Order: sequence, then C-alpha cells, then structure tokens
Amino acid sequence: MAACLAALRGVQLVIVVVVAPTTTAHAQWTTSPVTAPGVQYRTFQSAAAGTSVSFHIYTPPAYDLQPLRRFPVLYWLHGAGSATAGIAPMTGWFSNAMSLGLLPPMVIVYPNGMPYGMYCDAADGSEPIETVIINELIPHVDVNFRTIASQNGRILEGFSMGGYGTGRLGIRHSGSFCGISMLAAAPMQLDFPNAPPDAPIPPARRDTIFEDVWNSDPALVVAANPWTLAAVHGPALAGNDVLIRIAVGGDDSVLSANIDFHNRLSSLGITHTFNVYQGIGHQTIPLLSAIGPSNWSFYWDALSPPLRDATEPGWADVKGLCDLPRLHASVVCVENFITKILRACRAHPWLPSRHHQRAAEGRCTNIAKSATPYTRRTALGVK
Repeated sequence: MAACLAALRGVQLVIVVVVAPTTTAHAQWTTSPVTAPGVQYRTFQSAAAGTSVSFHIYTPPAYDLQPLRRFPVLYWLHGAGSATAGIAPMTGWFSNAMSLGLLPPMVIVYPNGMPYGMYCDAADGSEPIETVIINELIPHVDVNFRTIASQNGRILEGFSMGGYGTGRLGIRHSGSFCGISMLAAAPMQLDFPNAPPDAPIPPARRDTIFEDVWNSDPALVVAANPWTLAAVHGPALAGNDVLIRIAVGGDDSVLSANIDFHNRLSSLGITHTFNVYQGIGHQTIPLLSAIGPSNWSFYWDALSPPLRDATEPGWADVKGLCDLPRLHASVVCVENFITKILRACRAHPWLPSRHHQRAAEGRCTNIAKSATPYTRRTALGVK
C-alpha cells in the first residue's frame, strides 16, 4: 500500500468533466399539449431548429363536414410568457364567432414562438423562430391541411409580443398574408431595454431577452423593429395590397409606442387603420370586445372577394346549384345566391354590405358571361 501511495504521488491526476450540451432551447421548441374543442397538437421536424417543433391547430366543424372544401388560415401569434396559455381562450373566442356567422369558417394555427422569442431569428442562431414559422411551419400546414395556400388565404394576427411579431413578419413577408392585425403590440420602442416602467415585460427579463435574442446589440434591435422594416419593405407592402390594422387600449402602457408607430406608417404613406379603445388595458379579449362589430369586418375585408363568397355561410349549397345545366343554372344560381346574400344581410346587418355586393356582383357577372343572351338578360333582370 505504501508503495502504491508513493507511486501515485508522482502522477498528476486529470479529471475530465463531460458537460452535456444545453437542451434548454431545444426543449422549448415543443410545448405541452393544450386540450380544447377542435384543437390538435402537432409536431414536425425542423431543419432550421434541428429538432422537432410543436404547434397547435384548430379546425372548424365545417372542415370535417365538407371534405372537399379548402379554408383560409389565421395565424395567431401569442404574447410573452407562455406559448400555450392563450390557446384555449382564443379558440373559444374564434369558434364562437364562427358559430354565430360573425367569422367565416377558418383554420387557426398557433405557432410556438417561445416564451420570449420575439418572433426573430436569434442573433447567435440558437432560435431561428422567424425562419421556422415562415419557411417551415406555413408550408407544413398547407401540405397537411386543406388550406387556401396563397396570400389571399392567410391572415396574421397577434397580441403584445405577438402583435410585435405580426408587425415584423407581416411587413417582412407581406406576400404571404392578406391581412395583418397588430393588437397592443409590444415592444415597439427602438430602445428595447428602456421600456415604460409599467411595461408588460419587467426590466430584468428585458435584459435577458436583449442578450438572448439580439446579443445585447442595440443596432440589431433597431434593424428588427417594425419601425425600420416598414421603411425597407413599404413598397412591397403596398404592392401586395395587405390590409393592416393596429388597435390598442387607452389605458395600456404600450399606447405611446403604438401611436408613434401609427405616425411612422402615416409618414411613410402606408395605408392602415389605427384605433385606441378607452378604458382598456393590456388584455386580449377585452380589447377585441371593445373593437365591436368592426372587429369581424377586418377578417372579411382582408380576404379577397373570390375567397369571401367561397367562405360565406351557405355558399356550398349555392355552388351546388351552379353545377346544373347552364340554361337553368344561369337563372337559378343567381337568384339563389342573391337570396343568400340578402338573408345574410338581414340576419347580420353589421356585416359590411360592400362585401356582399362585391361577392354578388362578381358571381352574377361570371355566370352571365357564360349564359345565352336570353338567360343572361333574365338572370340580370334586363328586359
């Protein structure tokens, strides 16, 4: 034993510590499933993230009842703190609206934007959230669900951090969306660490986000902000005819920054709507409720006319009439379609009449062009 100890005294003991690579970022790419009516939990393999990424998706009852139909898609971007907390209440809000005819039947996708990912590609490459959503999630949804896989079939909307993300992604990728809705968007200030004292994200957390997302580089914050992106991508935004709305509560701490952004868009000549709702703080459903009937008009107006008449409740029945022989359909289809439109207007007088007028006029025109002179005159009421 003594000899062994003596021998060991001359040996340098080297301890190798093997540190496993961090899995924190990867672990956040998949969330726990949320249970809500009509909601599915899905994952896909992401090349950008190098791991499996989760998302939730809601399909309306009509999705199963009409297996040949394709549906527009609303991408809802969550706020900071949790990627899943808002899924159940927002699904209830939207599905109830669909059941009442306030909203056309649509698929709703809830991307996983990480609790504090800011819907950016992190500067160090660890969390390429923008790339995952735009380049991977959207194509994955279009391949695996019956969506209207074009700009005219997609709306982007979000609250708080999700409103900021909507501004970022919607402006940078305006060719992918027909409407972008920024609700109480935050953080909109260019000086990210110096937010208002009562901002939704506390100072210590902001410092962490500043480092994790932008490597604590103020220039990267400015480059990623919708304020800067609007100037860079403004011409494309106008060319793609994207409907933009900004809404914020009058008692919300992010009001001032949203007013500044509204003024910024106005100075750039970018068409948008901006409304402040008094008595509303930083709360999602209360803000949407305060918007009132015009809230639902946004979705109808964002979808192009061909999609609007295709998603009108009862349209499947009308379309079936158009499959009859031409001479009969040219009269019957027009009459029944207009009847449906008038019925909808009477049932929902708050719906924008211009939507129904455009839909009816477009459908009548298309049918009339393919009809004989006699049936064309009959269908359009010309003597």
